[in-house]
Amino acid sequence: MAAVVITLSGCGPASPGAGETVSPTVSPGASDSTTSPGTGSQPATDSPASASASGSATLPAGWKTFTTSDGELSFDHPSEWSIKDPAGATPQGGGVFVEVKNPAGKSMATLRTNMVTGAECTTKQPYGMLDSEPLPALKQSGSTPRFTFESRQDSTATDPAKMTVLAYGITSAPEPTGPTACPIFHFFTWPPSGAMFGGVYNPFDTTPGNAPNVDTPEAYMGTPEYKNIRAMITSLRPAS
Repeated sequence: MAAVVITLSGCGPASPGAGETVSPTVSPGASDSTTSPGTGSQPATDSPASASASGSATLPAGWKTFTTSDGELSFDHPSEWSIKDPAGATPQGGGVFVEVKNPAGKSMATLRTNMVTGAECTTKQPYGMLDSEPLPALKQSGSTPRFTFESRQDSTATDPAKMTVLAYGITSAPEPTGPTACPIFHFFTWPPSGAMFGGVYNPFDTTPGNAPNVDTPEAYMGTPEYKNIRAMITSLRPAS
């Protein structure tokens, strides 16, 4: 199967097909990736409190636990956020495709499994590492993925909205060092191949549901929305 190049831009999470080979690159000047039309929203059901990736044994007040339809993964989320499962057509070969949205319909993150991933470092760019936390509950074959919120800068872009790409998610890629880094690679090792759970922050997005006057990643990290997204993604764990 031919490789699929994933472009992360500032308006939405990429959604490659399950079972496809993925060679993610970040290109701020390229078109946004969009998800396939959904087949219906599924409200999350209450579940007993369970240990999260950070080791907490109790759900925060007003939160629920969601378990994927294949029974493999679980994560916690605010009860007012909706779960669309599946978030689009599931390609042959299976896999999970879930999208989490806030009450205003803004996408918080997407979760996909059964993805064959491969990194391709095309061009290194100046980067920012805004947040990072290891997730031992998702450790596979001696490798511990981590949650990260990071950026890439494109000095060739003339549109301010395309000069900086900001994305959060789980990655198995090593943390970058030095002045420049490869494109953002928010995919992690998960049987039988790989998975993704994350999204994109666009400081220029003024659609309903966005926190007002938040135009820098540092300010965004202080908002309840980011804190809830972070807590949700870092709670991802094996359902068993």
